[in-house]
Amino acid sequence: MDLTKTDEIEKEIKGIISFPEGQFTKIIREVGFECDRCGKCCTSEFNDHVFLLDEDAQRIIEHSGRECLRPAPYYDFCDNLGRFYVSGYALKNKPGGNCIFYTRSRCEIYNIRPLVCRIYPYMLHREADDDGNVEWRQISGLDRHGFYHSDINDRTCKEIVKEVKKYESGFLEQKIRFLHAIRDLFRKHALRQSQQMYDRRMRDFGKGKEIEVYVFFKGIFVKEIISNQIINPK
Repeated sequence: MDLTKTDEIEKEIKGIISFPEGQFTKIIREVGFECDRCGKCCTSEFNDHVFLLDEDAQRIIEHSGRECLRPAPYYDFCDNLGRFYVSGYALKNKPGGNCIFYTRSRCEIYNIRPLVCRIYPYMLHREADDDGNVEWRQISGLDRHGFYHSDINDRTCKEIVKEVKKYESGFLEQKIRFLHAIRDLFRKHALRQSQQMYDRRMRDFGKGKEIEVYVFFKGIFVKEIISNQIINPK
């Protein structure tokens, strides 16, 4: 299995760590984002899914149970036996699209909410713009929610920068561990990636059939049996 991606990911991690704090802080101050509790970021319409670092997933499992989680969507691999593999868990959504923990305009687990929720709408990763130019992005959903141009003190800015770098680098480090684990697993059991099987099983999934998804969690693959009805009941 080609692991050249890990070299690219490691470069990305170095870029995140070395991104100038002063430059990031200036952006945070200029935007001056303040949450207005509109709840948009807690819906699948606004944010496709909430990917969890292992430490966040473990904390939520201990607090609320594994049934509040689901395999993160857009599975990374499918072997020739039709089994999917993904690099981590995501929060489940309610039937209407809201986060499973979003109730009556408040988060039920606010004090232990995932790191990605704590840093939102801030981010730090490279994305291509409409012209194909790849640049660093620091803000998501600009002017689509919340208040802007609020005063943010130095201490808060530094904490935001620290937390954003922690999540973004942690996300990529988890991805690297996953890729190495997939390589070892496929070699050990003589498995291979099959796009044909991936497409076939996803069609089955769309028709309501169950699929096997192996979630990389704390260094091992956890088997989950899911169906479209279970993830998004109508």
